[in-house]
Amino acid sequence: MNRFGLENLGLGLGLRSKHYAHILEHRPDVDWFELITENYLETRGRSREIAEILSERYPLVLHGVSLSIGSTDPLDLDYVRAVRGLRDHLKARWVSDHLCFTGVLGRNTHDLLPIPYTKASLDHVVDRVRRVSDVLGAPLILENPSTYVEFAGSTLPEWAFLAELAERADCGLLLDVNNVWVSSYNHGFDPRQYLDALPFDRVVQIHLAGHTNYGTHVVDTHIGPVTDPVWELFRLAEQRAEGCGRTGGTSTMLEWDAQIPSFEQTHAEAKKAQAWMSPR
Repeated sequence: MNRFGLENLGLGLGLRSKHYAHILEHRPDVDWFELITENYLETRGRSREIAEILSERYPLVLHGVSLSIGSTDPLDLDYVRAVRGLRDHLKARWVSDHLCFTGVLGRNTHDLLPIPYTKASLDHVVDRVRRVSDVLGAPLILENPSTYVEFAGSTLPEWAFLAELAERADCGLLLDVNNVWVSSYNHGFDPRQYLDALPFDRVVQIHLAGHTNYGTHVVDTHIGPVTDPVWELFRLAEQRAEGCGRTGGTSTMLEWDAQIPSFEQTHAEAKKAQAWMSPR
């Protein structure tokens, strides 16, 4: 178990509207679904109705893209309270978001923008994470971002920043191994060094996804399938989790957000993770 006592849900999928009809008709043998929080927040539409139906059959988790935890704008605590209400209504197991900021002066860019990794920004984000966790009444789970530029003023590597943030703010981690690989390619660091620095007893969930390699840089497009280097990194992450006393794997799910294939093909890609969890 991770230090928060949150269970390993198995192998899941990101819930996407293209697959709604198939899921409702066939009730496939999926361990769990991750929902993009904002798609189901403060709405009474069809998507919310489907989420409510699925919550009676499948474990759900919420994954947000608008918390803007790294911003200098004031925290939107009304948003956090609404997320808590949605979590409770759907009986979601936990709430996650990204280590990033999403805009300035109240304007949302609808992008996950990088933050500088300095002691000052670390103090700032630690305080904000603690406040969000207090409102949620549970630890916030934060995902490592994929990045394409770095701040010249950064004084800490991303992995050291994330590890210290998790300890000081007492939050969980959502380890996106595709994001680690994408950023390592773009910035020239060893992705194994990144994994070595993380406190794996705080890793609650793992993301897998595809990406697009443009030669000079890689973009986290969430177009599958997952590449072999990302699968290898996933295997190393599972080994490190076992090394800190974790057994039985970590809640793992596949994101596929562009050129989305059939449900069967998407689910088959997620189930490949099983082979990479086994000793080799």
